[in-house]
Amino acid sequence: MGIELIHIGFNNMLAMNRVIAIASPNSAPTKRTIQEGRNKGMLIDMTNGRRTKAVIIADSGHIILAALAPETISGRLQGQPKIDSADGGE
Repeated sequence: MGIELIHIGFNNMLAMNRVIAIASPNSAPTKRTIQEGRNKGMLIDMTNGRRTKAVIIADSGHIILAALAPETISGRLQGQPKIDSADGGE
Protein backbone atom coordinates (compact mmCIF):
# COMPACT_ATOMS: atom_id res chain seq x y z
CA MET A 1 0.00 0.00 0.00
CA GLY A 2 1.68 3.18 -1.20
CA ILE A 3 1.09 6.78 -0.29
CA GLU A 4 -1.26 8.54 -2.71
CA LEU A 5 -0.41 12.21 -3.17
CA ILE A 6 -2.58 14.98 -4.53
CA HIS A 7 -1.37 18.26 -5.94
CA ILE A 8 -2.67 21.27 -3.97
CA GLY A 9 -1.01 23.97 -6.05
CA PHE A 10 2.44 25.46 -6.56
CA ASN A 11 4.10 22.01 -6.71
CA ASN A 12 2.91 21.18 -3.18
CA MET A 13 1.68 17.66 -2.55
CA LEU A 14 -0.51 16.23 0.21
CA ALA A 15 -1.00 12.61 1.33
CA MET A 16 -4.69 12.09 0.61
CA ASN A 17 -5.12 9.29 3.17
CA ARG A 18 -4.14 11.70 5.99
CA VAL A 19 -6.86 14.31 5.30
CA ILE A 20 -9.61 14.53 7.93
CA ALA A 21 -11.39 17.73 6.86
CA ILE A 22 -11.23 20.59 4.37
CA ALA A 23 -12.75 23.89 5.51
CA SER A 24 -13.14 27.46 4.36
CA PRO A 25 -10.89 29.85 6.31
CA ASN A 26 -13.62 32.46 6.84
CA SER A 27 -15.41 31.23 9.97
CA ALA A 28 -14.34 32.22 13.47
CA PRO A 29 -13.81 28.61 14.64
CA THR A 30 -11.55 27.91 11.65
CA LYS A 31 -9.58 31.09 12.33
CA ARG A 32 -9.12 29.96 15.96
CA THR A 33 -7.96 26.54 14.74
CA ILE A 34 -5.38 28.20 12.48
CA GLN A 35 -4.11 30.34 15.36
CA GLU A 36 -3.90 27.32 17.70
CA GLY A 37 -1.97 25.41 15.04
CA ARG A 38 0.41 28.34 14.63
CA ASN A 39 0.96 28.56 18.40
CA LYS A 40 1.65 24.79 18.68
CA GLY A 41 3.97 24.74 15.67
CA MET A 42 1.55 22.48 13.78
CA LEU A 43 0.70 24.92 10.97
CA ILE A 44 1.94 24.22 7.45
CA ASP A 45 1.50 27.09 4.99
CA MET A 46 1.39 25.83 1.39
CA THR A 47 -0.06 29.01 -0.11
CA ASN A 48 3.20 30.42 -1.49
CA GLY A 49 2.14 33.85 -0.30
CA ARG A 50 -1.31 33.71 -1.91
CA ARG A 51 -4.60 34.18 -0.09
CA THR A 52 -5.70 31.14 1.93
CA LYS A 53 -8.81 29.60 0.38
CA ALA A 54 -8.81 26.22 2.16
CA VAL A 55 -7.77 24.90 5.54
CA ILE A 56 -6.93 21.19 5.59
CA ILE A 57 -6.88 19.26 8.84
CA ALA A 58 -4.70 16.14 8.90
CA ASP A 59 -5.04 13.11 11.17
CA SER A 60 -1.71 14.05 12.77
CA GLY A 61 -3.19 17.31 14.04
CA HIS A 62 -1.39 19.44 11.47
CA ILE A 63 -3.27 22.38 9.98
CA ILE A 64 -2.42 22.95 6.31
CA LEU A 65 -3.23 26.20 4.49
CA ALA A 66 -3.83 25.99 0.73
CA ALA A 67 -4.46 28.59 -1.97
CA LEU A 68 -6.89 26.32 -3.82
CA ALA A 69 -10.62 26.34 -3.14
CA PRO A 70 -12.00 23.53 -0.94
CA GLU A 71 -14.12 22.33 -3.89
CA THR A 72 -11.01 21.95 -6.05
CA ILE A 73 -9.15 19.95 -3.41
CA SER A 74 -12.22 17.82 -2.72
CA GLY A 75 -12.56 17.04 -6.42
CA ARG A 76 -8.92 15.96 -6.54
CA LEU A 77 -9.40 13.74 -3.50
CA GLN A 78 -12.27 12.09 -5.35
CA GLY A 79 -10.17 11.71 -8.49
CA GLN A 80 -11.79 14.52 -10.48
CA PRO A 81 -9.08 17.15 -11.10
CA LYS A 82 -10.32 20.71 -11.56
CA ILE A 83 -8.43 23.66 -13.02
CA ASP A 84 -7.97 26.66 -10.72
CA SER A 85 -6.32 29.97 -11.56
CA ALA A 86 -4.36 29.95 -8.25
CA ASP A 87 -2.89 26.61 -9.18
CA GLY A 88 0.49 27.95 -10.20
CA GLY A 89 -0.04 27.21 -13.88
CA GLU A 90 -0.20 23.44 -13.94
